Amino acid sequence: MGIVVQGLLLGGLYALFALGLSLMFGVMRLTNTAHGDFIVLGGFAAIAAATQFALHPSLAALAVLPLAFGAGYALQRWVLNGTLGKDPLPSLVVTFGLAIVIQNALLETFSADPRSLDSAGLATRSVALGPLQVGLLPLVILAIAIACTAGLQWLFARTRLGRAFRAVSDDREIAELMGLSSSHVYALATAIAFVLIAIAGTLQAMRTTVSPSDGPLLLLFAFEAVIIGGMGSFWGTFVGAMVLGLTQQVGFRIDPGWGLWAGHLVFLALLVVRPQGLFPKTRG
Repeated sequence: MGIVVQGLLLGGLYALFALGLSLMFGVMRLTNTAHGDFIVLGGFAAIAAATQFALHPSLAALAVLPLAFGAGYALQRWVLNGTLGKDPLPSLVVTFGLAIVIQNALLETFSADPRSLDSAGLATRSVALGPLQVGLLPLVILAIAIACTAGLQWLFARTRLGRAFRAVSDDREIAELMGLSSSHVYALATAIAFVLIAIAGTLQAMRTTVSPSDGPLLLLFAFEAVIIGGMGSFWGTFVGAMVLGLTQQVGFRIDPGWGLWAGHLVFLALLVVRPQGLFPKTRG
């Protein structure tokens, strides 16, 4: 029972890692290879805000969110939009270059030492779930992951902006003939994705530590969750993250050195058996 609970709590963090990646791919068919490094950047930004301005962790997180929204909008509008097309290579090359720039900038600014964000006591508190004592911070992270997933699904299914996202994703040329600006809609999608990225980075820094070299591993966790769940499905991404977290916890219980490998093996097995993922299509 304890393994299941811990796996689901870890899956909540992985879901936050993956939602931004799922959003960008679902709207623009863009795979952001710098995704993990942006998560790390979000964590360091929250740490810097809390340290420099003596902010409570929650206030530091809130201060980072509008900056993340603006940065995501600007990056997509004036950089990544120019890489979109039938050939995925330009966007892969540009985001790979961004990953290298971010890693080196963080190394120069913060050194290679891992850093963490004070959780204001959340990391040391626990609540009783029957016979189990469960950390309060992981529960909060899981609740935020569920709220973000439900919010994204509602945004896509019930709002005018969501209809615009679906329209430019299905057929950009027809959407533009109907009066939509695809470059603006794409930029809004990336801005929202970057808000999710900033939330994920902040919570990662609160739960454990972040270092400039963590980006590729976080990208791998996010990518595996998205593929397991199915490209473009937000609840699928959430379930994929749960599967990944649970299998890793089972692997850690069997042997501490096999935790991450267990997740990778399940990912590869599912890729062979069901390459479209568990839930390959977003449903309203």
